[in-house]
Amino acid sequence: MIDPSNAFIAPAAPVTPYFANAAAGLMTAPVLEAVIAHLRRESEIGGLPAAAEAEPRLTAAYAAAARLLNAQPSEIAFVEGGNAALKSLLASVGLKAGDRVLMDRTAWGGAFAMLTSLPEVVVDLAPVDAFGRVDVEALRADAGPPPRLVLLTWCPATHGLINPAAELGALAAAWGSTYIIDACQAVGQIPADVKALRCHALFASGRKWLRGPRGTALLYASQAFLDATSPFLPDQFAAPAGPGGWRPRLDARRYETGEAFVAGRLGLGAAIEGALTLGIDVVQRRIAARAERLRTELAAISPSVRVHDQGPDLSGIVTFSVAGRSASEVAAALLATRGVAVSAVAAAYGPHDMAARGLSDVVRAAPHTFTRDSALEALVAGVAELG
Repeated sequence: MIDPSNAFIAPAAPVTPYFANAAAGLMTAPVLEAVIAHLRRESEIGGLPAAAEAEPRLTAAYAAAARLLNAQPSEIAFVEGGNAALKSLLASVGLKAGDRVLMDRTAWGGAFAMLTSLPEVVVDLAPVDAFGRVDVEALRADAGPPPRLVLLTWCPATHGLINPAAELGALAAAWGSTYIIDACQAVGQIPADVKALRCHALFASGRKWLRGPRGTALLYASQAFLDATSPFLPDQFAAPAGPGGWRPRLDARRYETGEAFVAGRLGLGAAIEGALTLGIDVVQRRIAARAERLRTELAAISPSVRVHDQGPDLSGIVTFSVAGRSASEVAAALLATRGVAVSAVAAAYGPHDMAARGLSDVVRAAPHTFTRDSALEALVAGVAELG
């Protein structure tokens, strides 16, 4: 049984019922202290000496991230966010006119924007099964040319489903396609083994399920991917000067820059250590149980409340709507009447999936390990009052 008062579980400060973890998880005391302690040290001795002093702790943070993903520390980079990670990886792939990119229907709107801004790149949506997940068997039966790039959203922001990342990885390998996983809503709540996933690269936000500081993200790039690609517009850190001139780093830190939020990286390292200490399997079970209870109790308020998640395996993201009310109205009312924090998610976050399901927005509730029964009860009671 998980104890919500555990230092690696409890938020650093007392909070009202909080279900916005898919937007920004609440930092624990060890994470907050790691950030503040480094900022304090910067104020005492300066940013550069403080960074040099923190190097052993930063090295430990990369090692922790590698353990989390079953990777090598040399395959890990810390960047400023999921957007930055995806932009860097796409630039390394070097897509050209006529290249085909396969994406899932649930992909984040920003990913579509990035790819459709590339001239003459062909973006195709993967077929889906009855639940909206990528249909790997249908893809396997497709006799068309294999894609140059497969970009999968493992867990979408607008739906509780979990896409079949490992199965798609096996197919991408058979095709010889580059395979990148957007794991921003996955890492921190479900186990992630990059070897089993067979991905070339993966990225995840630090601020969501890992509960790290905002402005941090974890980037994995396999050594094979690093050997076959180059960074885009590297600076003096990513491509240091040597006897033969400027050469890109050989490790994943080629995606980092010389100017860095060191305190944030230390905080992210503390968040990863906390997740490893608890055990991701334990975290997954706790979150899944909280989410399943929430779905069951919200669905019982029908017909005024509609729960939108479906599928055999669901993440900790619970999405629903209340008849006659927009998602933003529901979120504002829950906060005002019950002190309950949820997210209102617009169709732009998952435009193709939301359109296919006839949704303009959804209310998103994302419990975490620290979520108590009383918080679940407050959310359900608040929604019942609105229904």
